[in-house]
Amino acid sequence: MKTLPKNNLSTLFQQLADEAQVYVPAQKDGQSGFYKWSEIEPDQLRLDVLNVYTSPKSVLLPQTEKMYNFVDEGITVNIGEVFEVKDKSIVFGLRPCDMKAIECLDQVFLTRTFVDQYYKSRRDNTVFIANACYKPGKNCFCSSMGVNPTEPSYADVIIRDCGDSYAWEPLTDAGNQLTAKIDKVLAEASPSLPAAESFNIQVDIDGIADKLKDMFEHPLWLERAEPCQNCGICTYICPSCYCFDIQVKNFGGEGYRFRCWDSCMYREYALMAGGHNPRESGMERFRNRFLHKLEFFTERYGDSLCTGCGRCLIACPVGINITEIITQVKEAEKSA
Repeated sequence: MKTLPKNNLSTLFQQLADEAQVYVPAQKDGQSGFYKWSEIEPDQLRLDVLNVYTSPKSVLLPQTEKMYNFVDEGITVNIGEVFEVKDKSIVFGLRPCDMKAIECLDQVFLTRTFVDQYYKSRRDNTVFIANACYKPGKNCFCSSMGVNPTEPSYADVIIRDCGDSYAWEPLTDAGNQLTAKIDKVLAEASPSLPAAESFNIQVDIDGIADKLKDMFEHPLWLERAEPCQNCGICTYICPSCYCFDIQVKNFGGEGYRFRCWDSCMYREYALMAGGHNPRESGMERFRNRFLHKLEFFTERYGDSLCTGCGRCLIACPVGINITEIITQVKEAEKSA
């Protein structure tokens, strides 16, 4: 079996960084997330942390992204440069819940007759090395959402923490090509794999999507939404939320279009040009978020949009817990 000695990590990252942008879980300036290896110190690396605060979705869907330049020439507008980023990237150490979120994003941006070229250009040039989980955190519940924490099969390479080294398992052609390039950094060994521990949080989502079809007007939404501040933090730290807005920046007759993350928790998100808003109240926006996560996405793509990472459980300032909502839905009587 191929293994990656932990004392070779810096050598590995430096070698990879010569050919691609390497993103690693790290703690920088009080914030944990996925940072470029070239922008952190080695002691800021956080591979031992189950989930850093911000997910790696920004590698494929940046928080702000230029789309194209334009020049207004009276009755015509000429499009200039289209910013499709094709630089090679490697994401090292993301957890299976985040890998599952990437699979969800792929469904949205690459399937059902529509291909988002901005997303695709990054996706086609990104390799994912997932860090298998054997000891879930107290807020983790990915196994309940259809994620196998020890077998993130959608990854290009799986690493498994075996103490002084990581077991290294390539799964795809891209993973095999990467493995061949770094062969001198790897070693041959037969490490003992850790034993998988049980989850503190388990929730039953079987039948949830179908049941929610008849619960649009259920009183539980008003009850559960009451403490929600509509701050949107749950959507920004979620690895699978993908709402965005498109804006324009003008400089006289020239400018550029860009897109940036948005949130369905904000009133302006659904506001129409004529002033009508189909989700005027906070309750309606709250309901839409959870219906999207648990019903709408499942109906369209066959999977829940929640991957059980637990970030929103930690970050919500008023303690809203999606697992409690799922349980309440399971126990609720359907609306008449």
